[in-house]
Parts: sequence; C-alpha cells; structure tokens
Amino acid sequence: MELSTTPYEERLTAPRSWWLVSFLVGVACGLTLLPFGTLPLLGGFVGGLLFASVITSQYGSARIRVVAGSLVAGDAKIPLAALGSVQVLDAEEARAWRTYKADPRAFMLLRSYVPTAVRAEITDPTDPTPYVYLSTREPEALAKALGA
Repeated sequence: MELSTTPYEERLTAPRSWWLVSFLVGVACGLTLLPFGTLPLLGGFVGGLLFASVITSQYGSARIRVVAGSLVAGDAKIPLAALGSVQVLDAEEARAWRTYKADPRAFMLLRSYVPTAVRAEITDPTDPTPYVYLSTREPEALAKALGA
C-alpha cells in the first residue's frame, strides 16, 4: 500500500442544538436559585452555562487527521501502512456498522450526529483490532487521504 501524502484534518464539533441545550441548562440552574435572589440567579445561570458548555465542547472536540504517514483519530495513532481496504459508508451503512454489524474489538470514533463514516481494515497481525470506524462529514476526502 502506497503511503498517502494528502493531508486531512476534521473536527467533529457538536451540533448547534447541543449549544442551545447548554444555554437552557444555564437558564434552568439560574431559575432553580431564583428564590434566593437576583445574585444567586445570575451565579446559577453562569455556573450552569459554563458547566454545560465545557461538557459540550469536550465531546465535540474529537479530531481526525492524516499527517506524516499516520491516521490520528482521537487518542489513536495508526500508521497508514497498517491499514488495509477503506470503505466509504453512507448514512444507512454507517448506522449498520454502529449497531448490529459492530465488532466490540474495533476502534470506533463515532458521533451519532454525523451520519456518514469511513471503515478501514487493520492489517497488522499483532493488533487484535479488526477495523477502525470513523464518523466523518467528508468520507470521500478521508478515504482519499487514507490512500484508498
């Protein structure tokens, strides 16, 4: 397999609706403290908003990169030479690989709000991971970067 020189980078950010929910969590925290006065209301709003925003931001900070002959997805760093065939998954096929076709040994960087994905076989005989499943908004570009 020829090593890819095509750089690729994607950040799987949380959808806008999650940020709205973060705001509503802040409102709920503020309203909970309303009986104690205006200052606790503002403190509860700011504290709840910050807490919910940090959680949303952390979950939405997953990155997928193809750099220097490696696939870096979340915490995993896999040499491109260890990858076999790459399959672009449409929304229906991606859902199947997230659910009933999934192998518990697979490395999966998935986000349910991203409908498409890429599945790449692991060819390293010493690695028990059968494949890598990556949610991506640009599956064709990622597959190209992986050298498919």
